[in-house]
Amino acid sequence: MGTAPRAHAWRRVSAVSAAPLLAVVSVVVGCRAAGSDGVTPVPQLLAFLPWLLAPGAVALALAAFGRWRTGTGWAAAVLAVTAWFIQPYGADGTRPDGRLLAEVRVLTSNVEFSGATDDLITAIGRERPDLVFVQECGFRCADALARRVPRAAYPYRDVVREDGSAGSALLSRFPLRAGPVLPSEMAMPGAVAVVAGRHVLLQLAHPMPPLPGQEGTWRRELGRVREFAAAARGRPVILAGDFNASQDHAVFRSVLAAGALHDSARLTGHARTYSWPADRATPFRTQIDHVLVSGADFRARSSRFLKLRGTDHRALLVDLALYGG
Repeated sequence: MGTAPRAHAWRRVSAVSAAPLLAVVSVVVGCRAAGSDGVTPVPQLLAFLPWLLAPGAVALALAAFGRWRTGTGWAAAVLAVTAWFIQPYGADGTRPDGRLLAEVRVLTSNVEFSGATDDLITAIGRERPDLVFVQECGFRCADALARRVPRAAYPYRDVVREDGSAGSALLSRFPLRAGPVLPSEMAMPGAVAVVAGRHVLLQLAHPMPPLPGQEGTWRRELGRVREFAAAARGRPVILAGDFNASQDHAVFRSVLAAGALHDSARLTGHARTYSWPADRATPFRTQIDHVLVSGADFRARSSRFLKLRGTDHRALLVDLALYGG
């Protein structure tokens, strides 16, 4: 006689427990579907969108055990929508115009308060990139690059000497001309590289992260990156760095759309390969470091994420082909 009431009680508890899980997942996935980044905690959770499958699956099991038909259908729908958005975003290839002009290797790395400077310099010597974008390059990093990276290899440089996370650096084998510096808390310098006779716009990205209460700064600075991309549309562009945003953030996708840009990692089959955090054991990781290129000018041949000691970011190394003429 007592078994049935107890089972009924457990089913009620199960159904009630499913509701808050479904609510949280539904809000985040709903914002993704609506093209909105919302407010805290939505921007932070969007970075880890694939992991929402776990609470969604738990909610489905709880709703099914609790014989909550509406909740079961709701959970199944949320899981289906989440799975749909886990697919790589954007085209899987580019169609550059003209003939092959040059091969360009690009390295971008957030060295976290200069902590990974030694490993970065080792990677530069080993991988021999043509262009290097460095974020959080403080005084120690800037001094080390000047002292230990040969001028003969990288004669052209644009280094913003600021301490802590505010400093940045651009190193180039190609001649550089002055470019715009985007207003930001952490330096985002730009330049124009002359590559095989073509003028390629280079822009380093490093907006503030979407910390709780600071989403406005994050949106504003990524908005300036989007404005750069829109103004540069139709010209050869390499836009690289720590965007503090993934493909699941609407503001990041707006940068791609504004400049007709493509994410090199996505083009080379690494759309969901993580870049952060790289310094601790956690399954919750995401890709926020990117190399974006103009599709009419570049083809991405390969990409690799490199582990550097002393930073919570993996560096990204991309091989590009520049076309034109």
